[in-house]
Amino acid sequence: MSIRNGESIAAFLESNFRHFNARETLDAAVGYHRFVAEQGGLMVISLAGAMSTAELGKTLAPMIRAGMVHAISATGANIEEDIFNLVGNSRYKQQPDWRYLNMDEDARTLAEGFNRVTDTCIPEDVMLEVHDALLRIWQEAEREQRRYFHWEYFYQLIRSGFFDNRHDVPLEDSWLVAACQQNIPVYTPGAEDSTLGNMFCADVMQGKLKSHNVLKTGTELFAHLTEWYMKNDRDHSIGFFQIGGGIAGDFAMCVVPAIIQDHNTRCKHWRYFCHIGDAVTSYGGYSGCPPNEKVTWHKLDADTENYTVNSDASIVAPLIFQYVIEKSTRAAERHVKSSAQRVAEKRADMVGA
Repeated sequence: MSIRNGESIAAFLESNFRHFNARETLDAAVGYHRFVAEQGGLMVISLAGAMSTAELGKTLAPMIRAGMVHAISATGANIEEDIFNLVGNSRYKQQPDWRYLNMDEDARTLAEGFNRVTDTCIPEDVMLEVHDALLRIWQEAEREQRRYFHWEYFYQLIRSGFFDNRHDVPLEDSWLVAACQQNIPVYTPGAEDSTLGNMFCADVMQGKLKSHNVLKTGTELFAHLTEWYMKNDRDHSIGFFQIGGGIAGDFAMCVVPAIIQDHNTRCKHWRYFCHIGDAVTSYGGYSGCPPNEKVTWHKLDADTENYTVNSDASIVAPLIFQYVIEKSTRAAERHVKSSAQRVAEKRADMVGA
């Protein structure tokens, strides 16, 4: 099983991913492309785990720019770690032997000024650098008596030009920069469960900010998502691509039952669903519920297209995203070629006439 010269990732998956989790991965990728590119569906992606530190932006950012992602629900850690990586990647330290570290070795990592995320150590000064910039934006909002969502403050920081000459990786590798450019919402439920969320709380407690009110609440966040879904449900089917478990997935997924049961309003259920994770339901590690159980909660229809890939998301998600990007690019190229051919034929007919 090898990639032939010039063979694309999409072609490789189609020829080799034929069974088990590999087949499910390919089916999910084919379904994603069909749902968005061919059927005009909208896709919400949820990011749990440490996907930003795993540099998922390399494939997620092109997906966003290609119009294949329409909203994101991310943990506070994922939204900030994409920015940490952007600012300080050259200062990161890799520890590929992380499985064999003992407590004393990790204590030395801490003493050196690093916080470890599996095999990647993030320098604390990068976090402080981003916090200092955000604190000024929070304080300005407070002076102007304005309130924003967590992601909107990051968008203000990006649009301020803060990263123009301060990035260790290309700006196009940041999924948050791409989301900002496309102006899609990035819901961050439980943002306080993150480094910058902790720092925001400390700023209030220490008097650097007068109150917590400058940051809109979680229920306001859910209201925004509810309005987003109800507006877009009128003309589109909406899908859900879930990476990992936790609040990022559960929060966003619950908008459909809330509309149906709490608002007593009709809407379409999620019409595409894919979950990538390695947790086992019976042991409690799988946050949320599998697709068939979701039917009982008004989340999915019995005929919702759904896929479950029991594997490492840092491997599977980039493969799916790359497949969709390649297929979408080729479809666009065929469309352009076809349009040009029709124009040429029309001109030829006019000359002949």
